[in-house]
Formats: sequence, C-alpha cells, structure tokens
Amino acid sequence: MSGRCFNYIEDSLSVPVSEVQLNLIKAVYNQIAYVQHCWVSASKYFSDFSIPALLAALYIGRIESVRFIDSPPFESGRAYLDLWRFSWELFTEGFMSSLQAMNQYGGREIESGLVALLDTLTGMDAELGKGEDIFAFIERHAQTMDLMAYGYPQAIHDIEPEYGFHFESGQHSKVAETDRFLLYRITPTEPAIKINDSGKPLLILPPYVLGANILGFLPKENRSYAHCFANQGIPTYIRIMKNIATTPAVQVLTGEDDASDTRHFCEQLKLRHGKPVTVNGYCQGGYSAVCDLLSGELDELVDALITCVSPMDGTRSQGLAHFLHSLPPRFNDLTYGTKTLPSGNQVADGDLMGWVYKLKSIAAETPIAAFMRDLTMLGRSGYKISKTAAALNYWLQNERSDLPLSITQMSFASYNLPITKDGTLPVTLFGRKLNFKRLQEKKIPWLICYGQGDDLVEKETALAPLDYIDAEVSAFPKGHVAIATSWSLPSSSCALHTQFGEQNYRGPVRFQLDLDRQLDASAGLRLIK
Repeated sequence: MSGRCFNYIEDSLSVPVSEVQLNLIKAVYNQIAYVQHCWVSASKYFSDFSIPALLAALYIGRIESVRFIDSPPFESGRAYLDLWRFSWELFTEGFMSSLQAMNQYGGREIESGLVALLDTLTGMDAELGKGEDIFAFIERHAQTMDLMAYGYPQAIHDIEPEYGFHFESGQHSKVAETDRFLLYRITPTEPAIKINDSGKPLLILPPYVLGANILGFLPKENRSYAHCFANQGIPTYIRIMKNIATTPAVQVLTGEDDASDTRHFCEQLKLRHGKPVTVNGYCQGGYSAVCDLLSGELDELVDALITCVSPMDGTRSQGLAHFLHSLPPRFNDLTYGTKTLPSGNQVADGDLMGWVYKLKSIAAETPIAAFMRDLTMLGRSGYKISKTAAALNYWLQNERSDLPLSITQMSFASYNLPITKDGTLPVTLFGRKLNFKRLQEKKIPWLICYGQGDDLVEKETALAPLDYIDAEVSAFPKGHVAIATSWSLPSSSCALHTQFGEQNYRGPVRFQLDLDRQLDASAGLRLIK
C-alpha cells in the first residue's frame, strides 16, 4: 500500500524532483503514517487492559455499597487504605517495567537510526553496499507499525478456521453426552491412520480456564496435543463443557457433577474398548481429574493418570498465590469477581479472571510492555507473522468464558489453603476427604508433566504430590502451554511420543503406549497360565 502511494506521489508531481527530495517526501509520509498506526495499535492494547479494570471497579463498587454500610468505619477505612497501597505497588511495578520496555526497544532503534543517519550523510552505506539509509530506516518502522495496527489483527482473525477442534464440522464424532458435557472421539489428522479399538482408551479433561481448543492448537500443522495420541492409533476422547451462557446446568456445575459425569464417560469407554481408562488432565483439568479419582467415583474404571502443568497445591505458587496473599483480606474474595446471569445463576466472570492473571504478571503484561514485546517480535520476523503466533493470540483473545462458581471455588481454595501434612486436599467431594495416598493404595501410575519455564503453574505447585506419594515426572522446556503447542510437533526435540532429555523423560503419549503394551503383556501371561 505504501509503495503504491509513493508511486502516486511521484507521478503526480508537476515539477522534476531529485531523489533526495522525493525521499524526504516519502520520509514525511512514513512518519505521519507511523504515528497514526502507532495510535491505532497502542489503543487496542490499552483498551484490552483497561476494560476489565473498569469492570472490576464496578464489581467492587457494587459489593462495597453493601459492605461499607454493614462494616465498622475504621475497618472499611483500613481496608481501603490497604487496597490503595496494593494498587500503588502494582502501578509502580507496571510503570517501571513499561519504562524499561520502552528504553530497551528505544535504545536499540535509536542506535540503529543514528547509524543509518550517519551512513546517509557520509554516503558510507552506498559505498559499502550494505546497511540501510535513514529513509529506509523510517520506511521500515512505518511498515512494522502498519503490520502491528492492521496486518497482525487480520492474521489473528484469519487463523480461526485452522485453530482448534471445530467440532461443529463433524470431523470428530460425538459418542456421549450429559447435561453439562459432551464427549468427542478425536479423529487422526491423516486418513491412513487407523485407531486401535482394542487399545487402552484415553480421556482428556481440558482446563476450565484455558478452554479445550488449546489442546487442538493447529492440527493441520501437526501441533495438537489431542491429535498426538490419536495419530499413534490410541482411542482418544476429550470432554467438552457445554456453553455456560446458554446451559443452566453448566452454570451451577459442582465438583460432584464433574466426578459423576466423568464416571459416566469412563463407563462408556471401558465398555467400548474392554480396557480401563487413562484420565489425562491439562492445567485445571488435571486438578479435577485428581479430585475425581480421590473421591472414589472412578474406581474400577480408571487405572492410570496423566497431569500436565496442573496446579496441585496453589499455595506453593510464587506468582498467583503470592498475588492473592498480597491482596487485603477483605478483597481476597470471589464475590468481587462474580456476576449474575439472566437465568439468575451466579458465575465467575471469565474476563475478570483473565485480567487477574495479567495483574499477577504485571511487569510483563502492562499495555506498553505487551505492545513493545509484540512490536519487537514483528520487527525481528521480517514482516512475517507465524501461524503459531497468530493462533496463540487468537486463543488469548477469544477463549475467555465465564466459569461455574463451584469449580472456581475449588481452585480458589487450592491457592489459599495448603495441603495438610498427611496429604489431604483443601476440598471435599460427596462429603469425602481427598487424600493423595489413595492413588498409591489403588496402585494407579501417575505421570506428572510440568514446564520448566512455567510462570503460571510453577514446578513446586505441580510437583506437590511428591511430598506424599511416588509419581513419575517429566520436565518439559518452556512455559505453560508449550506441551500443547511446541512439543506436540512430532519432529520436536521433546515430542510427546518419545523419551527425551538426559533423564529419558517419557512424554504423555509414550507413557500411554507403554501402559497399553503392559496391559496386553499381562493379558497374554494370564492366557498362558
């Protein structure tokens, strides 16, 4: 677009101009365009951050209009003072990180700009035949900002047909249903791959917070956690929560409902394949899977467990738990993040929950820091936007949904109340205590996968069960969703169907394949006897 505009400018000039004069005209145009594109792009980052902030303020005002009257004035005054102090600390940390991000980016580009200006004035770039002059420098920045303002959002929008499962297409068959969940069987990406129907079935429980589609990231690019299992011929199923906005049964879903519906699905799978099920929970889905198993509801149906980046004891978190404990006690309350739907049911506001995660990592998630991070990424990519970057941002922008209040309360409890010394979790199901040692008593093998660079569910949080029972551990490089996005690529260095690293960690797909072989071997021995 810029090139066509420049050609139009050059053709429309009625008097001859030198190359330098034309370059100056182009530079002025590029500077104006840069400022316009910068304003368009930056305003989106600020609105994405400020809208949930305004929403939080409305919730606080609504609750405090009642609590202020019912609380002693001194207590309210102290709580507001503590909240102001907490907010000031967040603002200071965010402000300093924003300045640092601007200094880092500006320092690099100012240096490059000065070099380009000196080369232009001295003619060194022409003599050496390399580098860029000041006019090319200005044009490059205008193009990068144009990409930030329009090209990047368009690429994120255009990735939607390739991102996630798209169950509405009918590619994956629905095999069971409850009032709250749907059960789908994952179809391999290649038609030539046949599912071993006599194999050990796997049931994936996606996170409530992140949504299921992150586990079907980019199937056509061979980057899909769920397809990693199906592409090995494993009978692979995934539990999908129905739309909470239109399904009252989901709005009031409890931990007991989660366990009962999981039991129903496991009954179907064991009957279909003749073997017990492996339950595989990702992030919050892993915590639900553990609770369901410890409740006893999955006895005789499930004989193996896989959890990936799952928070088992949130109080050990250096990020989210520290953030929650830093809040004034009066405001460390789910009531401030609860909204009432037209049905009259209360749910946890998904947009607000996502904003809390940003506040937890305020140094990296301020609008300016995020803006500079993406600007740097686009500048280094040579104006190319990878499908991975587009899909990740599509997920971040579009996968937020409200959460059942009871399920959110379970997670909230796990981040505020530690596991007891004997291994008992801070939640109950069906009135029963949940203790890790029950898994060992039932001889259920457990593979715990965690991300070495995960700043959402840190290593200490994911590996908390090891203080009470034995479990196999696999450490993956990178962060929270890398297992589902980076390492789901079969050719990657930590491919899920392989053993990797100096410790020969087993990926979750390899773990499942080995379990199935062990079952077949045991069955063969029984037949011989």
